[in-house]
Amino acid sequence: MTQNPLHLHADIGIGGIHVRLHTDSQAYLDVIGERFAGFIESVDRPDYEFDVSLVPPGNGAGEQVRVSREGELWRVQRGDFLAEWDPRTRRGWIRQVLSPFSLDSVIRIVITLVLAGEGGMLMHASSAIRNGRAFVFTGVSGVGKTTISRLAPADAHLLTDEMSFIRRDDDGGYRAFGTPFAGELAKPGENLNAPLAGIFLLAQGPENRIDELSPTEAVRGLLANILFFAQDPELVKAIFDSAIALASRVPVRRLTFLPDTRVWELIGNERA
Repeated sequence: MTQNPLHLHADIGIGGIHVRLHTDSQAYLDVIGERFAGFIESVDRPDYEFDVSLVPPGNGAGEQVRVSREGELWRVQRGDFLAEWDPRTRRGWIRQVLSPFSLDSVIRIVITLVLAGEGGMLMHASSAIRNGRAFVFTGVSGVGKTTISRLAPADAHLLTDEMSFIRRDDDGGYRAFGTPFAGELAKPGENLNAPLAGIFLLAQGPENRIDELSPTEAVRGLLANILFFAQDPELVKAIFDSAIALASRVPVRRLTFLPDTRVWELIGNERA
């Protein structure tokens, strides 16, 4: 086997998925170490590997990401990066500027593609663990995902205030995992996981209360917040099926709340 000429590497582990990045740049490794602090996990056999080459900065970071499939190959492109990945060999390459945000985007997209094939998902949501159970809080921007994270009691472990990682468990249930993807709190979540006990669609109102949702409302609320970039018919169907399966196994409810800590008393009293 030919030795990889990119003699440096780092392993990023998120939700049990380990991605190895090969590079010849120590500066790039330093960027990875800072951006993914708490999620650098050296492993003998990573799940996926990418050879990374650095390119000069351009002006395309604000462009929309384009994700396409050519045969079995996935191609991910924006002005500040270009990546290609073969799920069969679990290998790919990335050409990017020296920026943590470029790599951040590639890693998010790869994870969404992996999870879509196994019934999991990344969701635009905050999440936390309390008393051994995980809770996910989702909704449109500005509805209070970061606010409810700030209100969490001292004994809660914040998994993220921006991007929640949900994966099927061996027993047919679901677990929520911490991610390094931060929102307004500007700090990564804790690298922990726990059984997912409930998902709340957030709304702000004059009182703290939890309302039941119909199955249709629950699935619609999940689909509106699942992160997915590829307009691939097969995977779009998989995401739809995943939302239905998740809503059938994990309670999805409406949480209306005031911005004070008492809302967590209500959350803590919820039973699946």
